[in-house]
Amino acid sequence: MNSKMRDEYDFSKGKRGKYATRYAEGANVVVLEPDVAELFPTADAVNRALRAIAEVAPRRSAPKAKKKTGKS
Repeated sequence: MNSKMRDEYDFSKGKRGKYATRYAEGANVVVLEPDVAELFPTADAVNRALRAIAEVAPRRSAPKAKKKTGKS
């Protein structure tokens, strides 16, 4: 078998499909800047902070579509 995999890669203890269920449920990945990651080191910490902000943030309705007047 002609593999381009490097010799130092060792997947002998890997488990096929370990995260397949979680991935199938949907995943949103957000990359935090290092300074923010220090403040919120876990997904739970990030989610709690965002939920707290969402509770106090003003709600905005979707912008209304502009009517076309036919004028240029």
